[in-house]
Amino acid sequence: MSVEPAVSETMSVPGPDGPLEGEVVVVPDAKIGVIIIPGSGPTDRDGNSPAGMRTDTYRLLAEGLAEAGVSSLRIDKRGFFGSSNAVADPEAVTIAGYADDVRAWRDAFAEKLGTECVFVAGHSEGGLVALAAAAGGMPACGLVLLSSPGRPIGALMREQFRSNPANGPYLDELDSLVDRLERGEMTDIENISPVLRALFREGLQRYMIQLFAYDPAELARSVTLPTLVVQGDRDLQIAPEDARLLSENLPNGEVAILEGMTHMLKDDVRGSPMATYQDPDLPLTEGVVDKMAEFMARACETWVR
Repeated sequence: MSVEPAVSETMSVPGPDGPLEGEVVVVPDAKIGVIIIPGSGPTDRDGNSPAGMRTDTYRLLAEGLAEAGVSSLRIDKRGFFGSSNAVADPEAVTIAGYADDVRAWRDAFAEKLGTECVFVAGHSEGGLVALAAAAGGMPACGLVLLSSPGRPIGALMREQFRSNPANGPYLDELDSLVDRLERGEMTDIENISPVLRALFREGLQRYMIQLFAYDPAELARSVTLPTLVVQGDRDLQIAPEDARLLSENLPNGEVAILEGMTHMLKDDVRGSPMATYQDPDLPLTEGVVDKMAEFMARACETWVR
């Protein structure tokens, strides 16, 4: 008996000023669907960025989930790529706005699949978006938080700045800039060292002010949906501590720490810390897809009851 193959197609929903676009992989007769939310900045639906990041992580995740019998939807965030016409300025966005978009995607995706068992999986900053959407009352079967922050982003930025020796001469200035943003204050670009201006340009400062106001662990306390937190122990951006903070504060959370996995959900390449950010041919860490599929099947069965 032949098995009908999964079908990939473009999908869109209305955005603030124009359409939001994504790519859906429909597995025939699948009872479960998952929406994959990208991480920060100009990261596309496949997990790549014009800034030099080439991972295909989200595409590989969708393909693996399809083999496990799970349909998926990978989205372009408002203002970027296929969703570029959704807002005039891609830097004039907020976590709350992204969460509104996810709720719209969830409703449209559930209708397309003909199932209410839809999960939301957020990667990195996308995990914070998933938490915000769920805290706002999004009806979902559950969440998957992939390499997602458990502490305020300002605290994580300070930690990341200190881990890079090249930032040594600028650490005091970086601390001051983050302090001001946490207080809701912007810094005139002319008063910032030229080497730091791209990171703290005006539009990004506006975005970071609202971003820094979120405490993921505090937000997690209000999310009662079944939630799987997946984290690697070789992640240079998010630590296992963050995963434990999230799981401890989620009323219905569980955590999986995967040995050797980096921020991009791929095995660390010893001696080449940036390889998983730049080589789309590297496979996902073994166990990522299986843990997601097993969790979603279990949560969906409980939810249907």
